[in-house]
Order: sequence, then C-alpha cells, then structure tokens
Amino acid sequence: MKTILLVDDERWVRKTLIWTIDQLNLPIQVVHECGNGLEALDWVKENDVDLILTDIRMPVMDGIQLVKEISALNKTLDVVVISVHDEFQFVQQALRSGVQDYLLKPIDEEELRVCFEKWLEKRKGIGDNGDSVMDDDLPASTIEKVLEYISKTSISQVNLKDAANHVHMNPSYLSQLFKQQLNKKFVDYVTEIKIQEGKKLLANTTLRMSEIAERLGYADVAYFSNNFKKITGFSPSDYRKSAGTNK
Repeated sequence: MKTILLVDDERWVRKTLIWTIDQLNLPIQVVHECGNGLEALDWVKENDVDLILTDIRMPVMDGIQLVKEISALNKTLDVVVISVHDEFQFVQQALRSGVQDYLLKPIDEEELRVCFEKWLEKRKGIGDNGDSVMDDDLPASTIEKVLEYISKTSISQVNLKDAANHVHMNPSYLSQLFKQQLNKKFVDYVTEIKIQEGKKLLANTTLRMSEIAERLGYADVAYFSNNFKKITGFSPSDYRKSAGTNK
C-alpha cells in the first residue's frame, strides 16, 4: 500500500479528495493531511510518505515553495500538484522542479485514477537503491508523445482534444505546453502538416479539390483553399498547375 500526504488549505477539499481516493480501490492511502506547505514540510521531515498531493495556492507556504523545500531534503518521494486553469505558469515551474504530474480543479475522478495509475506504474521502476527512474523532463516527453500521436494518426482525424486524451492532459494545458515547447500553436502545427499533405495530393493525384479537402479533414473547400493560399501563397488550383509545369 502506497502512502499519500494530502495538502490543501480547504478542509472540505481534503475530505472530498480522501473520499474520492478511497473510491478508486487502488493500493494507495491518504495517511495524513495538512492545511499549508509549511505544515506539510514539518511533517515530511519527521515522517515517510510515497507521494505528496498538494494544492498550488495556499497561505503561509504555497505548493511551489513546498516542492522546492522538499527537493532539498533528499527524500525519495513524489509530488503531484493541484491547480486551477489559469495557473499554467506555476504548473510549469513545478514541473521543472521535478513534480510527477498535475491535476486541474475541479478534479475529475477518472483523471485522478489515470494520474495515480501512471504513478503506481512508474513506482515499479524505482530501483533497489531508492533512486527514481521517473521522467525528469515531463513537458518535453509529453510533446514527444503528442508528435508521435500526430505522425501515426490520419491527419484528418487529428485534433487537440484527442491529442490531450492521448497523454492524459487537459486540452488547454496541452495547447499552452505545445506553444511553449515548439514556439508554435497546436492548430498551426497541424494545419502546416495538412497543407504539406495537400501539396503532395495536388501535385501527384487527379483528385478533385473537394476530395483533397475531405482527406485533410476540411468540411469546407473554401476554408481549405484559404488556408492553403495563406501558407503557400498559391491557390490550390494554381499550385497544381505550377506543379504540373515543373514536372
């Protein structure tokens, strides 16, 4: 049975989370709860626990400072932070500090289950000497998984929601993470791939514009044409003529 320290300044949130965690029927148990980061830090110094589940915004000591203080203790334990949708910059800071994962309020039971199952699976990889082999570069590895998902999925079926589900992440967080890691919006990246595929279809097939647009996931031919011209400088028909001339 793995043990959890729950840290949140709202008592009702802690009680709700404890009840929800119990309902998951996983080999985990909340063994203690604290109302702020300083209280949690003092407890961790005197006690052993496998995982800390902590809110980011708390009085006295917030979750970010708690993560920093814990990393200096040289203890083998993991941290999952809880945030609201507008705290992405704090989540990024926490991830860079070695946080295992994060959850968004209000916490969805299924997302909580996925988070804990991922954590339990990775705990199996901890060596006998207590050194964790968990991913230390979660943002980068997440984007790598998303790019792999895009490359293996029909471009007409690729969308942000499914990509986020693939890596068990909130779509809005993934969008921001994608922009930060690649300096490009998710939708712009996918659009560029669609246009590149469109150029191949225009140059090498006799498919009608409507058929090409459909293959690329565009329900509207005009929308496909506008995107194509915006990126290439040519209308699809002009590009096809140009490609034919250059052969």
